[in-house]
Amino acid sequence: MTDISRNTLLRAGGVSAAALALGATAAPAAAATGREHPNVKLIRDYYAAYAAGDIAALRNRFFAPDIVWTIPGHHPLAGTKRGADEVIAFFEQLARAGMKAEPIFLAADGDWVVDLHRGWSTTPEGLDQLWALAFRIKNRRIVEAVNYPGDQHAADAYFWRVYPLAPIPRRLAR
Repeated sequence: MTDISRNTLLRAGGVSAAALALGATAAPAAAATGREHPNVKLIRDYYAAYAAGDIAALRNRFFAPDIVWTIPGHHPLAGTKRGADEVIAFFEQLARAGMKAEPIFLAADGDWVVDLHRGWSTTPEGLDQLWALAFRIKNRRIVEAVNYPGDQHAADAYFWRVYPLAPIPRRLAR
């Protein structure tokens, strides 16, 4: 990341501290067995498919048909997406903005995986921050995800710039 502000660093530090605290409880099990939790591996593989732009793998291998994905905020992409079709449509919009993700930390406890990653935009540039996700896994598929941006205001501002509302009257036409 370039040009990190003090506020961004402090916010990221809070998220990182929480992730490290969780890691302190989750890491010994993996270290003791020498194996990664299968749900952590699933999420690592999910990120590889996302990086490759493999929409078919996301739909057919990683997302449950009834997946629920929540994106907090006050921007055009915010809200809860229900079902694989809505989640895929959301991901197609992220691709339009050239969103990239680089996992930093993953830990699992039961059906849940917590993820901390760097997420940034390329088209246009302008958003580069830490994100945390909580994934719930069932039958080797993601059934729920909640996305937590490190800086909600920056995410809202960016997504409004990239996805503005259509002008009236076209916006109100059905």
